[in-house]
Amino acid sequence: MSISRRHFIAGVTTAAALTSLRFNQVLAASKINFGYASITWEGNDTQAIKDISDLGFRGIQLRSTLLKDYGDKPEVLRDLLSQHKLEMVAFSSGGVTITNSEADEIAKHVNNAKFVKAVGGRYMQVTDSSRPKDRKPEPADFKQLARVLNQIGKQTHDLGIPVGYHNHMQSLGESPDEVVQILEAIDARYVKLELDIAHYQQGGGDPIAAIHKYHDRLLFLHIKDVETLPAADARGRAYRFVELGRGRVDLPGVFAALKKVNFNGWAVIELDAVPDKARTPKECAEISIKYLEEKIGLKI
Repeated sequence: MSISRRHFIAGVTTAAALTSLRFNQVLAASKINFGYASITWEGNDTQAIKDISDLGFRGIQLRSTLLKDYGDKPEVLRDLLSQHKLEMVAFSSGGVTITNSEADEIAKHVNNAKFVKAVGGRYMQVTDSSRPKDRKPEPADFKQLARVLNQIGKQTHDLGIPVGYHNHMQSLGESPDEVVQILEAIDARYVKLELDIAHYQQGGGDPIAAIHKYHDRLLFLHIKDVETLPAADARGRAYRFVELGRGRVDLPGVFAALKKVNFNGWAVIELDAVPDKARTPKECAEISIKYLEEKIGLKI
């Protein structure tokens, strides 16, 4: 009986090891390119570029806050990124506001796309800052947002800069049902989905289901994690974005879903702010890298 028990335990252990190996081999075979977002550095873009490069990433997402320094000299930013062997995978163009002049909104984001092109960037991200504060969003809100997004997307398409709509808390695209309404209204030829898996989770959705549902509309992704707080913070939010593996997003399931739908593209790891002020943005990134390597079996 003891020999049989030993054989049984050995067999179970071997089977588990083989399953884990096969899972890691499947993920390793996927063609996901990892970038990292500069948002954690709170506007210190020069340090973000250096740290993200030192960590081994080949792609970076930058924000429109850097326009104050590089808006009229994109070639300087392009050279700086080249020195650090980084590609600007994405540029955060900010929120589209439907309460402003549509022409002004379109012009602002198209100008940002011209900047992206001059820097040698790949994609442009837009969110929206149009969620009403005193009522629920209505179908007319989604249609108006889609009209502006379509016009932005058409013009950036001509520039060779694809646009991705970023689902986001406190925006019109907060809940899964709202994301559906936006995607049904926008022209898929000109505006794709930039799925943020943690915002989608916090908005009440299942990011794994979203990957399967929208796989043919994904431009790129934000890979991040979110935890529930015991009490609301100063902004009234009972959640906080955290390093990979420290929240409640099913990250192994997310990467398995990306493999299943044959996603070949960029996944930008993002952390909005340092959760523990004793850590630096670079140390937070190292935690996420370690999780990817040890728990998911992927290298950046």
